[in-house]
Amino acid sequence: MKTVSKDQSSLLASTVVQITDPLQGTTSIQGNIGNMSDTQLTEKDIDTPAEISVQNLICFSHLRWDFVFQRPQHLMTRAARQWRVFFVEEPVFSDTQEIVSFNERNENNLWVITPQFPATLSHTEARQEQENILKTLIEKYRIEDYVAWYYTPMALAFSHNLTPKVTIYDCMDELSAFKGAPSELLEWEQQLLQKADIVYTGGLSLYEAKRDRHPFVRAFPSSIDKDHFAKAHRAVEPADQATIEAPKFGFYGVIDERFDIDLLRDLAERRPDWHFIIIGPIVKIDPDTLPQNPNIHYLGMKSYEQLPAYLGGWDVALLLFARNESTRFISPTKTPEYLAAHRPVVSTPITDVIRPYGEVGLVHIAESAEEFEQAIEKALDEGGNTQWQQRVDEFLANNSWDYTWQQMQQLITKLAETKTRHMA
Repeated sequence: MKTVSKDQSSLLASTVVQITDPLQGTTSIQGNIGNMSDTQLTEKDIDTPAEISVQNLICFSHLRWDFVFQRPQHLMTRAARQWRVFFVEEPVFSDTQEIVSFNERNENNLWVITPQFPATLSHTEARQEQENILKTLIEKYRIEDYVAWYYTPMALAFSHNLTPKVTIYDCMDELSAFKGAPSELLEWEQQLLQKADIVYTGGLSLYEAKRDRHPFVRAFPSSIDKDHFAKAHRAVEPADQATIEAPKFGFYGVIDERFDIDLLRDLAERRPDWHFIIIGPIVKIDPDTLPQNPNIHYLGMKSYEQLPAYLGGWDVALLLFARNESTRFISPTKTPEYLAAHRPVVSTPITDVIRPYGEVGLVHIAESAEEFEQAIEKALDEGGNTQWQQRVDEFLANNSWDYTWQQMQQLITKLAETKTRHMA
């Protein structure tokens, strides 16, 4: 952070920037913009069309590119249509790895970088090697005029010396509440909040949690690729699901400490005539703790391309999230995806599902197994209801990952140009 002298303090920005959020309307955010603490900005400055274009983006992610296709993948694939994107994953440690190296592959202007480290490497040594790899990448690909984009604050430990045009913290989860979170994560997050020019959040709950910790926080809730999930209306049901008897109620996503195991077990016991389909990888929990009722079917992980076909075969889609610290701030991407496939949805009372989907009557909210059973029975009547489908389509009309990225990118390029102009 730049030190501000007493003489400079009068120049601290007190700009009011109006931002339009599809779920919140117009919001005024007052304060200095990112690190430009010795420069006074106005709304006109921020709205000036960018003259200096960003050329590259370095993304630091705790999620692997080939894991579940979600927010990072949606946004970075769109960023790669305009800029070179370097997606830096966390290291893979192996007992058979003898030297420090890294794998890289290019997918349509997006490079996935995976450090490969010996298991014997210490924590300090690993951070140093990550910093060395980063320097190598910047030199090899001549990365200039770039954005530093963080999904994990932990990456700041080896990237704090970077000099990007703009620094973004895209906070998609409250990672400190997750099982196995590093003890120093909150400390690194505080440093990232000080360094970031803009903080994006993956939902309204996260926006409310971060808005008082940074002067420029913008909520970008989960978006959707409507054309992709509209395929559910006409897709052929996959063979491993087609043989399961109806009615079918499904969930897809990561099965971890956020998944309500007890609720699934209770539902399966209450309604042995109903069949529950669970799709997704099992991580951070013991698979043996999952209920094994004969009417529960675990189909494993499926690709993003396959999801609409599975979704199309469900009578009702479920959001089976437990109520705990790890789900307090989540904004499930699957909510609008389920709806775009015209599947009725029943969810546990997750704040970012209640607001807005529950409030406008597009998602049924239930907590106990008894309430869930009743809500599912009501939802069964909606699947073929054309009026309900029309309401869903109208609600999702302006919700898309393309539009979300466009809004994000405009803020980035304007800030990059503004910073350059005021530093000249």
